[in-house]
Amino acid sequence: MFIKDIWFDVKAVQARDPAARNGLEVLFLYQGIHALIWHRAAHWFYERRMYFIARLISQTARFFTQIEIHPGAKLGRGVLIDHGCGVVIGETAVVGDYCTIYQGVTLGGVGNQRGKRHPTLGSYVTVGAGAKILGAFEVGDHCTIAANAVLLKPLEDNITAAGVPARAVKKDGVPVARSGDAGLTAKDLQETKKQIEQLREDMDRLKERLPGQDPNRGK
Repeated sequence: MFIKDIWFDVKAVQARDPAARNGLEVLFLYQGIHALIWHRAAHWFYERRMYFIARLISQTARFFTQIEIHPGAKLGRGVLIDHGCGVVIGETAVVGDYCTIYQGVTLGGVGNQRGKRHPTLGSYVTVGAGAKILGAFEVGDHCTIAANAVLLKPLEDNITAAGVPARAVKKDGVPVARSGDAGLTAKDLQETKKQIEQLREDMDRLKERLPGQDPNRGK
């Protein structure tokens, strides 16, 4: 089963990374795959309460890959850690199937309490470079966290979040209005601008028709 999971991860990376030429290249040269292999071994020992060996494996993996995954973290199948340098995944974090995690990402906690303190990612979640997801909450399936965002609250499915702190900017691919902007989207603002320009043209034509109005006045 362990070998099948590794090869499944390799094929998943190959399918989603256009730079991957073949499975052997991914297996031998991709540090994200190496981190997953080390982690699956470390997690096996962690589940059997052999914590020292589990941490020894994870720290060795960190030394060679620059990716730190706590042996207690639960990672699904087909996870792509792209480039990967500086990625940190905490002990109680859960990463769903087919997630994509870029360099500099942190799945961390916001306190020293015991128990669940790290985020849970659904399936098909993409976390951009440098993004931080901090806290024990859930991120829904098919969500996208923009690069350098800091997410502190849960997200529903199919949400794109950006900013510090991160907020929803798209839902199901449709822009979400920010509170206080009267519900106007970028498309609404563009349409309003066109209407204002049309009103100005109409007013200019009306002024020209007024008796005794100098058409050159005000120019």
